[in-house]
Amino acid sequence: MTEDREIVLASASPRRRELLGQIGIVPEIIPSTLEEKITTDRPEEVVKELSLQKAADVAERCAKGTIVIGADTVVAAEGRILGKPKTHEDAEHMIALLAGKTHQVYTGVTMIVCGQEGRARKTFAEKTDVHVYPMTAEEIHEYAFSEEPMDKAGAYGIQGKFASYIKGIDGDYNNVVGLPVGRVYQEMKSLLTLTARRNNG
Repeated sequence: MTEDREIVLASASPRRRELLGQIGIVPEIIPSTLEEKITTDRPEEVVKELSLQKAADVAERCAKGTIVIGADTVVAAEGRILGKPKTHEDAEHMIALLAGKTHQVYTGVTMIVCGQEGRARKTFAEKTDVHVYPMTAEEIHEYAFSEEPMDKAGAYGIQGKFASYIKGIDGDYNNVVGLPVGRVYQEMKSLLTLTARRNNG
């Protein structure tokens, strides 16, 4: 399906690149340099907005027929968005909010087929519920002051040491890592089918 297409990932995330590699997609990496603008505080809408901004920014520089994938992931605790921690103290505060509770991870994805009339595109958001075991103050402190949480939304990586505290998830595991690749593949298939119909029509 994608063999004859140039695919660009508008993100420098090594986790997203690895996840695409897992399903046989080796993208070119062109991170967006756009200043992000948010017009809502609803997590699902925020990730859709940001993924669209990133993909649209990079798509302007790509050749016709290229598929650009933009993505953004946020962690939300009780409806409040937790970004990437700026300090270890920040990380400690975030982990304390997650310990012993259920929170949500939202990833927004936008795919744009460059050079199409009206630019063929698809934007969606995937949500996964993550249940975290209770943690002691010492466990929270020790994890928060390691290097693992510092570049991650919500201050943790499910595929790292924080796995010790994951009670379970409802939804797509890969979504929590940073990209719901199963849905990405399915949506890409339908987008390319739609584009082919338009071109042949």
